[in-house]
Amino acid sequence: VQLQASGGGLVQAGGSLRLSCAVSGFTLDDYAIGWFRQAPGKEREGVSCISSTVDSTYYADSVKGRFTISRDNAKNTVSLQMNSLAPEDTAVYYCNTRLGGRDYWGRGTQVTVSS
Repeated sequence: VQLQASGGGLVQAGGSLRLSCAVSGFTLDDYAIGWFRQAPGKEREGVSCISSTVDSTYYADSVKGRFTISRDNAKNTVSLQMNSLAPEDTAVYYCNTRLGGRDYWGRGTQVTVSS
């Protein structure tokens, strides 16, 4: 099981980025995928999640209305479109899934938003 996040970078406040999580080793459409982030000196927090079946989604209040999660099962990819970025969105972003009671994390991607 592997997950690899990509798409981070440096962007000015108000800008946009699109993160991608490429997965392998399991059937994407059978599992929910979550995005988390961790800012320096802070605990990792959940940002968004998309379910495995009916594509129901969850967003943290801090990103609701600005971020959109989506999945492409044919490409084994889950994306996180991030708009209206703010400096407080600066963090390392990780994608995650849970298989057999175990959490799997991809290597994160750094998002830096300058004011």
